[in-house]
Amino acid sequence: MEKYDVLIIGAGLAGLYTASLLPKEKKVLVVCKDIPWECNTFYAQGGMVTALNEADIASHVEDTLKAGSFHNNRKVVEILSKTSLETTADIIAKGMQFDTDAEGNLLYTKEAAHSTERIIHAGGDATGRYMHYFMMLQNKHQLQKNTLVYDLLIEQGRCYGVKASVNYEPTTIYADEVIIASGGIGSLYAYNTNSRTVSADIHGICVEKGIALADMEFMQFHPTVFVDTPYARKLLLTEALRGEGAYVVDDEGRRFLFDYDERGELASRDIVSRGIFDYKRKTGKQAYLDFSMFEEGFFKERFPNITRTFETLGYDFPQDKVPISPAFHYANGGIKCDENGTILGMKGLYVIGEAACTGVHGANRLASNSLLESVVFAKRMVAHLLNKVYEVLETPVFEKDYANILHKENDKIYKEALRKVMWEDIGIIRTTKGLHEAKNLIYDMKNKEIGRLLALRLHTASAIVDAALTRTESLGSHYIES
Repeated sequence: MEKYDVLIIGAGLAGLYTASLLPKEKKVLVVCKDIPWECNTFYAQGGMVTALNEADIASHVEDTLKAGSFHNNRKVVEILSKTSLETTADIIAKGMQFDTDAEGNLLYTKEAAHSTERIIHAGGDATGRYMHYFMMLQNKHQLQKNTLVYDLLIEQGRCYGVKASVNYEPTTIYADEVIIASGGIGSLYAYNTNSRTVSADIHGICVEKGIALADMEFMQFHPTVFVDTPYARKLLLTEALRGEGAYVVDDEGRRFLFDYDERGELASRDIVSRGIFDYKRKTGKQAYLDFSMFEEGFFKERFPNITRTFETLGYDFPQDKVPISPAFHYANGGIKCDENGTILGMKGLYVIGEAACTGVHGANRLASNSLLESVVFAKRMVAHLLNKVYEVLETPVFEKDYANILHKENDKIYKEALRKVMWEDIGIIRTTKGLHEAKNLIYDMKNKEIGRLLALRLHTASAIVDAALTRTESLGSHYIES
């Protein structure tokens, strides 16, 4: 029987930073569903927040609480900001190179709802890609790709490992400690900015096992996304564009977002997304991101990735404006845990990153707090894990397996129907009627002949709908019309 000291599910920033902090004497296995760089970290553009100094902590905390509609856990937000001084210094000391000026000073940018410039970036607009590559180089432990986890091995409040499809073969992986770093739920939505691998499987397993999810009604939609592509993952246009001065305009060039908030383009993500969605719905006009105020050389140096990507689609930036729509971006809610990533009533199971809900984001995540969240809580979780007293336990036998029924014939049709209803009824603007219709549709799908993975998606979708129905008043990214 193959057994590890630590199994990490997910090879994004949360999983890889965790691995980098675990001593190489430990037997650690990092697994990912596809290839390692097919993850949300890789597609993160804008940057990573860091408190500028001790004096900036109070302001960063206040910005985070305001963006989260004060639904956040203040203690955890304070931990996030204070610890950022240590984790940012650690990553830079290890050799990560963020963008700097000619004298070698870090360059900071500002994004929506931040009161000052405190976001560091790499490769201009490719921060996630650079950080992911750097953390891959740092990894001293075994990394296994093509590993799809479809069950957690839990008995009497303890996790002993997972059942997974490894290169399409059913495999049982045992571990003393299992860390969930599997990301959010993006593939549930018709329009999303997420990696194709982020499909809410682990959340669904938690629903099945009675492990609590929290704040699932608070799904964040990114306001500026190019959705005119045939793929589920749409092309994100980083918030840093608006932070640096880009406008949102209609067909006539009117900056209509000031109708919704005095901050216009720099209001928090939920307000900007709703404004664009509502304006398009009411007027029938298109919304565009306008870069005409930028000097060409600056734009291409600051946003090289976006310039190249859109050149292949026939756009010439900064001269051309580009049509935009909001799209699902980030799960503020997730698997309920404390500030050390531990799950109440569970031994041997941790959660960090977007999969987790510590309460740090509240009802709406502040821009670029996500990469920071991954490293801060990885650091805390590893410290907690390494300080534990280990007990020698006999591993029970887990006989039940779902490997032969991961997929069924009509799953693809049902999956598309689910993605459509999630976008239309559990999206940016919700109604009680729409939520009840979605709940009934999901219930009907659960009773069809479906595969294991679709069933897990439906469990997570149910959790989102139920949470949205329970919260009858609008708050943050949960906006209900009636």
